[in-house]
Amino acid sequence: MKRILGKVGIPALAFLIVLGSACQPKGESKGEQVAEKLGRDEAVYIKRTAGGVAETVLAMDFSRVVSPLKIGEFSQLFHLPPVRQGKTGTCWAFATTSLLESEVRRMGRAEVKLSEMFIVYWEYVEKARRFIREKGNSFLGQGSEPNSAIERVRQYGIVRDGDYSGLPVGQKDHDHGPLFREFEGYLAGLKARGDWDEGRALAGVRAILDRHLGKPPERIAVDGLTLTPKQYAESSLGLNPGDYVAFVSFAYLPFYSRGEYKVPDNWWHCADYHNLPLYEFSLTLLRALRRGYTAALAVDFSEPGYSGENGIAVIPSFDIPQNFIDQSSREYRFVSGASTDDHTVHSVGYKEGKDIWYLIKDSWENAYWSDHKGYYFYRDDYIRLKCLMFMVHRDAVKEILAKFR
Repeated sequence: MKRILGKVGIPALAFLIVLGSACQPKGESKGEQVAEKLGRDEAVYIKRTAGGVAETVLAMDFSRVVSPLKIGEFSQLFHLPPVRQGKTGTCWAFATTSLLESEVRRMGRAEVKLSEMFIVYWEYVEKARRFIREKGNSFLGQGSEPNSAIERVRQYGIVRDGDYSGLPVGQKDHDHGPLFREFEGYLAGLKARGDWDEGRALAGVRAILDRHLGKPPERIAVDGLTLTPKQYAESSLGLNPGDYVAFVSFAYLPFYSRGEYKVPDNWWHCADYHNLPLYEFSLTLLRALRRGYTAALAVDFSEPGYSGENGIAVIPSFDIPQNFIDQSSREYRFVSGASTDDHTVHSVGYKEGKDIWYLIKDSWENAYWSDHKGYYFYRDDYIRLKCLMFMVHRDAVKEILAKFR
């Protein structure tokens, strides 16, 4: 299938500028002919307008990429349909909630749509708490990590989406711009005044959250019973937050040990990430899916080979050939800032053949620009180079956990 061009950032095609000089003769250049013979991907520039600003960005020509064409080609695991996160930075909550919905069904419980915003509400409270305790020396962005979402479930439980949507009356889509500006401004004001009274600060934060998201329920009705959100998570859904483990693959940590995932969204500096060599990291993810377990992934999605228009993610050869991806190339990109923790998604299927492809459920807007709305297809090279972390149920990885000291 001939594919259109993708690019770094948000795909919005306009004009194509092929690399090379305007004085080239008509037809293919010698460089293009060589690239074609060697099976190399071609780098191109495209012009786009984003947020009213025209810009030129480096992109990849996807016309020679052979990928799955339909979602039905994948071996799929149970998951609910994709949900848009709107104008929020809460992909981590959408991906983790989706993972838990799959887990509930995998464990034989009834299908249920859970509330992303219940987790987000309490995550903001805990971010504010740490900001106060650290006297302003703590990250306050909208981003976070799946294991932090799991920690909120441990602390506060969870509820159904019907119990708490986090949407004001009459609003259909999430928009946390106003909320976060007020949240951040309030805490910045406390810092400027040196006001570190935790109780008073959190009361102010909760007033802001209640105004924008609504007050979260303290009890919900479930099958004739009145339960707290913690009772619902543990008794009705059978969720045990301690069952979920996160994996990374970095040279800055000893392999088969646990340590900190050093990204801003790990705002609480959790050091419970299990570090694996790269070959085992990618194989462990694939084996988990083969065994019927889905996984939440933290990925870099600002890449020339990441295309919303095509709904696929690959590593172009002008970045690095597939066979050259190794621990060192991965580490170099992380340390240099070429690979960043931009986004969290839910891996819900796979396809094995000449290449391994992963079916990815995605809440961000560019996942709805291709024919497979709400999904991406990731090739294995993208996982090996640009998937920085994944989280899965520990029963999927028992033999791997046995290697950790």
